[in-house]
Amino acid sequence: MRVNTKQAVKLFFQNPSLEQVFKEAIANSLDANATEIKVKVYIDSFEKQETLQIEIVDNGEGFTDTRYDKFCELLKVEEDTHKGVGRLVYLSYFDKIEVSSYFDGKHRTFTFNDEFDKEKTDMQLSEDVEGKQETKLTFKDCSLQRLSSNSVITPDYLHRQILLEFYPRLYLLKKEGKDFKISFKIEIPHKNKKHFVGAYEREISKTDIPDMTTTELNTDVVEMFEKTNLDYAVRKNDVPSETFLMTALCVDNRTQVLDDIISLENLPKTGYTIVFILRSTFFNGKVDAARQTLTIKEADLKTIKGLFREKVAEIIEKEIPTIKEQNQKTRESLNKTYPHLLGYFDKNEVGIIERSKSIEEAQKRFMRDQKDILEAQSLEGDSYDKALDVSSRTLAQYILYREKIIQKVEAITKDNPEADIHNIILPQKNVFKEGDLDCIYNNNLWLLDNKYMTYTTAMSDKTMKQVVEEITQTSAETDNDRPDIVVMFSNDPQNSQDKSVDVVVIELKKRGIKLAKTEEAISQLKQRAIKLLKYYPNKIQRMWFYAIVEFNDEFKLSLINDEYTPLFSKDSLYYKENKLQLSLDDPTKYPIGTYVLSIDAFIKDAKANNEVFLNILKDGFNREGK
Repeated sequence: MRVNTKQAVKLFFQNPSLEQVFKEAIANSLDANATEIKVKVYIDSFEKQETLQIEIVDNGEGFTDTRYDKFCELLKVEEDTHKGVGRLVYLSYFDKIEVSSYFDGKHRTFTFNDEFDKEKTDMQLSEDVEGKQETKLTFKDCSLQRLSSNSVITPDYLHRQILLEFYPRLYLLKKEGKDFKISFKIEIPHKNKKHFVGAYEREISKTDIPDMTTTELNTDVVEMFEKTNLDYAVRKNDVPSETFLMTALCVDNRTQVLDDIISLENLPKTGYTIVFILRSTFFNGKVDAARQTLTIKEADLKTIKGLFREKVAEIIEKEIPTIKEQNQKTRESLNKTYPHLLGYFDKNEVGIIERSKSIEEAQKRFMRDQKDILEAQSLEGDSYDKALDVSSRTLAQYILYREKIIQKVEAITKDNPEADIHNIILPQKNVFKEGDLDCIYNNNLWLLDNKYMTYTTAMSDKTMKQVVEEITQTSAETDNDRPDIVVMFSNDPQNSQDKSVDVVVIELKKRGIKLAKTEEAISQLKQRAIKLLKYYPNKIQRMWFYAIVEFNDEFKLSLINDEYTPLFSKDSLYYKENKLQLSLDDPTKYPIGTYVLSIDAFIKDAKANNEVFLNILKDGFNREGK
């Protein structure tokens, strides 16, 4: 039965890559016991990608009658390690492949295309009196519209890809004492100067393959048919060069790279060749026809990767002593940056997989515990202890976010406008109401004091008219004066007869301003107090006033002369109970407490409170070392 080649190409190679053409051709050469393979790439210019041609020449056994018959019949194979469809990938990129093969005193030529049929072919077989041993494949009529990258046809790129693909086979050739050479060359007659090519010629030989050590893995947890061995080499190169890393399974004598076993970011960037290849007959045939995807069951593959990674970590720390010290620093860094995940980091993964991946996996484990607690019908015994632990970690995570906010405030200088610090505490022109959870994350009133997070209403840069109307729930006279921040609280607004509130008023001044402008904040607070005292005690129960400004010795002296009292703080904090009267006609004095704190005290006190809270939580975590 004749196979529709075009449909077969689409079926088996739905998303092929150009390097698969090179890999399949070289695999066939190695199958034919070739020891010398020459790959030549020709392209007129990178702007004319339709001119791409490839020539691959080897000294293998050639297209004997037996090999030619196999080539003519799709899927005809005698071993599980072959798929019988690899050559179809040629037709994904080239409309015509010319084959010329010398073997056993004969010369066979034919053209492979999507119309290829053994019964209707241009194949010719003639005598070869010279006794040559050579097979040449010439790939012509490129159907490629655009290369994914110009680098994919360069010798440097092909050298690395072929070395990665055939490492097990080349290692066995070296082990058997056989010489081999795979060379790559590119010709570009009209190369544009802006296009980087790198080396125009590269070569793979047995010197590229280090001697390897073999160790056995205990894989009883996976249904293996035979023992599983790990071949590895950790070699420090004599000549400094970019570190070469490969972690792979050996499948059908070809490598299936697993790029999530160990990350290059955790290894020396230069000077090493590091290779880990896991071998087992269990892997034979466990790959799709296009050799792009492993067909090992997901659960088995996960277990295999875990065992693989554990062994790799052990060997790496032994062979590169600096890694052990580096990994300890990485663990300390992660625990410091993500203390709420203490104990959730896998000790066999930290410093082996990517840092971001370690964090992601730890977060997944933490979220699973959160889910278990939230979905539990009741909390008893261990589940109760776990709930306490998880809730502490969740709170610690929030405290970590607070640290970032504090760092943002710390970065403010005299060059920043007043609005910058204002917007961090409470964004300008906004009104936040109790019960709106989104508001919790849109303001940082906790910077002043944690108790100010439980407000009824928070107003930023709103007029005194709007403030009074919010307090009294009635219309007020026009007053366009704008306090920076006003926060209102109510003990029990639903049951209170008069619905009276507590009020906090905050004035801010930027860094680097003159003394008179700094003192203006205190004057503004007095004016706000006088206006609000009209509603005391009928609508307002208590009031607090804060001025957050930059301190210097001159301003401190001014506060002392005004009989302000210093209070405990990480920087400068002063307090005075002012006695104010509402008008010239009414001599009654009302006590009003005013706090004046430096911007540095505002920052340092918030930071100290945050650190104390975080340390208490960290001390309570009970998952460290699990």
